[in-house]
Amino acid sequence: MPRIWIDAAALLLAATLLGGCATSKEKLLPHGDSTMLDIWHQETGGSAGGGQAARQLLDARQGLRRPLADADVQAAAGVQARYTRTAQNEIYRQFHRLPNPDLVMYVFPHLAGTDPVPVPGYSTVFPLYQRVQYAMPGERVEDY
Repeated sequence: MPRIWIDAAALLLAATLLGGCATSKEKLLPHGDSTMLDIWHQETGGSAGGGQAARQLLDARQGLRRPLADADVQAAAGVQARYTRTAQNEIYRQFHRLPNPDLVMYVFPHLAGTDPVPVPGYSTVFPLYQRVQYAMPGERVEDY
């Protein structure tokens, strides 16, 4: 009994696939009389800038826009001065680096490699902490 259902399903699937291949491209995806340029002009209103509707919207916004008064301009400059990048802000940064002391390590003279090659003694410097940490604005970075 299950074999009959499997054969029927396979036959139905084969008929569906062959029917899909028998349909022509023009019947499946018909072409209209309009070209891509016609569709473009229809959707944009006849111009590349977005059409008449976009122009009317910009004109309406311009009519509602009020000019800034001198008091507004001066107040905005004062508020934004803390966030504006200037030479003074570059010197006195908002985010100070937390102390990360340098450690000096002396490497004694030794022999290195498979052929013992003498290496003279030298000093090297590396930071105590692996990464540089920054303080939050207003956080105290000096010793207590």
